[in-house]
Amino acid sequence: MKVTILGCGGSAGVPMLGGQNGSQTGIWGHCNPQNPKNRRTRSSIVVEGEGGFRLLVDSGPDFRSQMLNCGLSHIDAVLYTHPHSDHIAGLDDLRAINRVIDKPLPLLAAQSTLEELRQRFAYAFAPWKGPDFYRPVFNEQVVTAGEDVDFPGLEGHIFEQRHGRITSLGLRFGKFAYSTDVETLSEDALTLLDGVDTWVVDCFQYEPHPAHAWLERVLEWRTKIRAGRTILTHMGTDMDYDILCQTLPPDVRPAYDGMVLKF
Repeated sequence: MKVTILGCGGSAGVPMLGGQNGSQTGIWGHCNPQNPKNRRTRSSIVVEGEGGFRLLVDSGPDFRSQMLNCGLSHIDAVLYTHPHSDHIAGLDDLRAINRVIDKPLPLLAAQSTLEELRQRFAYAFAPWKGPDFYRPVFNEQVVTAGEDVDFPGLEGHIFEQRHGRITSLGLRFGKFAYSTDVETLSEDALTLLDGVDTWVVDCFQYEPHPAHAWLERVLEWRTKIRAGRTILTHMGTDMDYDILCQTLPPDVRPAYDGMVLKF
């Protein structure tokens, strides 16, 4: 199995738009702009099974450039963790995937997420008569926390996470687990994560946050579940790559856009 970190930034990315006195360099916060690993697009991953099947997890507004930058030509299915814009706004670009694979794309989401996708991208869920893909076309599948998911070469489990006022979906595929956009994990979720080899987890900043995990909480979770290695994602402008590498335990590391994890 291989996991590609398409993006590891928060909802505004790094750098954020803005800057003093009309500066066009953006807002970097504590992140060193000279280190390219601090330039972060919105959080998303591709999980690739042994047989080559690729599952996209979320398609944010940077999806097209992320795929090109990572040298990925296609995916075989998409799963949405929740309906916030930084995780779904690239949905229209999936029409290019339809053209590559020449068929509707399997789309998995919780019922509430699917309803919001249908509302915000109504044209993409209209009946399709084919054969052309002038807009995205999907085969929709409702998934529920607690379910197993089964793709060619990829067998996993979906669990629920608390993300501020809403819930999101976490995933575990064998030795790998992914927990973006989470601030509270239930005991059931922590039990499911127990002993995971590699855990990619939301860590937006150092200080507590009402909707995202922060560093102290992630370190507590990682100890409790006995994770082999923990990779931080969905990071904001507080989280400088080099400082994190210098100060974190050796089994905890920040992600960077384009990072590849192999199992």
